[in-house]
Amino acid sequence: MPIVQFAPHSSLVNPSFWHKLTEHKLDVLKLSDAEVPVVASYGTGRLIKDREGGAFIGVNGTFGVDEESFTEGPKPASFLVPANGVLKNYNTIEEFKAADKPELFNQSAEKIWQSILTTKSTKDLNSFLVITFADLKKYKYYYWFAFPAFSPSPPWNISESGWVPASSVGLTAAQLETIHTALAQQVPALPYFLIRGSTIHPIEQWTDEDATSAIVAFIDPSTQPQNPGWPLRNLLTFLRTIHPNSTQSVRVLCWRDTQIPRDGAWKSIYGVVSAGDAEAAAATRPKAVGWELNIKGKAGARLADLAPMMDPARLANQAVDLNLKLMRWRIMPELDLEKIAGTRCLLLGAGTLGCYVSRCLMGWGVRTITLVDSGKVSFSNPVRQPLFQFDDCLNGGRPKAECAAERLRQVWPGLNATGHTISIPMPGHPIPASPPALAEQAKKDVEKLEKLIDEHDVVYLLMDSRESRWLPTVIARSKGKLVLNAALGFDTFLVMRHGARPKEGYKPLGCYYCNDIVAPADSLTDRTLDQMCTVTRPGIASIASSTAVELMMSVLQHPEGLYAPAPAPGDTDSPSSLGIVPHQLRGYLGQFRNLPIEGAAYDRCTGCSETVVKAYEERGWEMMVEAFNDAKYLERLTGLDKLFEEGEKAMEDVEWMEGEEGEDDF
Repeated sequence: MPIVQFAPHSSLVNPSFWHKLTEHKLDVLKLSDAEVPVVASYGTGRLIKDREGGAFIGVNGTFGVDEESFTEGPKPASFLVPANGVLKNYNTIEEFKAADKPELFNQSAEKIWQSILTTKSTKDLNSFLVITFADLKKYKYYYWFAFPAFSPSPPWNISESGWVPASSVGLTAAQLETIHTALAQQVPALPYFLIRGSTIHPIEQWTDEDATSAIVAFIDPSTQPQNPGWPLRNLLTFLRTIHPNSTQSVRVLCWRDTQIPRDGAWKSIYGVVSAGDAEAAAATRPKAVGWELNIKGKAGARLADLAPMMDPARLANQAVDLNLKLMRWRIMPELDLEKIAGTRCLLLGAGTLGCYVSRCLMGWGVRTITLVDSGKVSFSNPVRQPLFQFDDCLNGGRPKAECAAERLRQVWPGLNATGHTISIPMPGHPIPASPPALAEQAKKDVEKLEKLIDEHDVVYLLMDSRESRWLPTVIARSKGKLVLNAALGFDTFLVMRHGARPKEGYKPLGCYYCNDIVAPADSLTDRTLDQMCTVTRPGIASIASSTAVELMMSVLQHPEGLYAPAPAPGDTDSPSSLGIVPHQLRGYLGQFRNLPIEGAAYDRCTGCSETVVKAYEERGWEMMVEAFNDAKYLERLTGLDKLFEEGEKAMEDVEWMEGEEGEDDF
């Protein structure tokens, strides 16, 4: 009798599977090469009619995996069989090539064999193995599937009549329709089943009495007329091992119909197979085969190159995260990248500092960056401000904020970058009462600024003037936002984080204005050109900007966040995974030195004192207008005017006492 020839499984890997493997490798596996459980599925094949010749061409069912394979598996469906397997991913291509593949295959086959002996069930008969190497920089994935199946010696034989249509061997159309209806109700599909008359049963219910009357059946992925699918191999081994006395000859139905045929031409085939030996050696595991051949028809791995077919935007998103996630493999496993990515940053100022800060934030994977500026790109900007080009200066210049946001999106299409042209009102710069439109526009700008600060988590103060930072300082303090300040001198810089509002057990840190004994005033009027322009050493802006961004990251990684205390002098220990979280850093480029400083909050501060914040919360726009139009209002509100008067009086007393002492000495 002819030997039964089985049609092997053919793997089909959905690109989403590789995307999920990439995420799993970066976020979960990291450097581990431990086996990962995965779920695949296969179904019946299809017959496709050739339009030219009219003949039907068989397309075997595929053994497919997708992004769901790492969780619960493909969505259950009738005639779709789930299969459990393991994935082993190697860290280098050399490890992948040098892997002991025979041993891996032998272990997989042994697990199936032991499951047959111990559980006496078919649940593991379709187990599979896939080994992979993922080149995450080039998006190339090397893989090799194995479908272990037992090959007894001597092999199974098919009767002389071979495989014939099921409808030609006594199975009536009514019987087949009843079987089809029962199978369609099985979700997920039964991979193997027993047919008694017109009813189906689990294959585990086989008894010796079924040898002459029942039919063994399985969902067959093959469409070849004389070649049953790969799952039949292990099914026959299972029956021969568990029921050696009644499986010398087995009637087999290869179920291939997902629909009841209208013309009565059922695709399912039937055959009688017999074991090559008279006695089954249940204690001896048969030889196993099952490594999938590559596209050249040889034993070897396959390659999936996703780079040409990937969505460029999705490719960019994954590339942005790659280096960041590699930090967590060895150097810093506790780094919370999700918190960083979800932090919404508002940059007030889209000039030199704003450009460099936004680039650093992108490098850290921040997804939302909003820029605010009132200016336009001038010809002096592009060489110092890396988000602008020469063309942006033409025709009077493009609005800085919108232009910078557009450039950021060009660098990273997945970034949520927006720009807003807003003029921030300032103390010492009165708002004209006439025309009324100016006051209305100023109020709209303030309302827009309040809304933006409310929608973001971190506010960067990156403007050119000191007084322009006052209003966002007050608003952000009221709304409990993290404020980061960066200011430049010729060869010096200041980077600081503003403290939070007082609470029990917290030592308040100061803000940008806490060292001032006068209110913010007009620093722009009556200035020479070198005083109006930002005259600094060109490299200092990038140093200050990167320092500000790194300070933000340290705050985000600290368990107390906004309330993180400043370290004591000389203290290098911190619960933040990124190290200490200083209050202020003053840089001196002429000495190539950075000095960490802690500044306490001042109860008469014009920017962050509770007096000012509560006045803003209670009076809102009215309080702001008074601060803008009256240069002395904030000093009166906080008591700085009285402090000044007390200081003057103390100085007079000192002078008078010195005068008296001089007369006595004389």
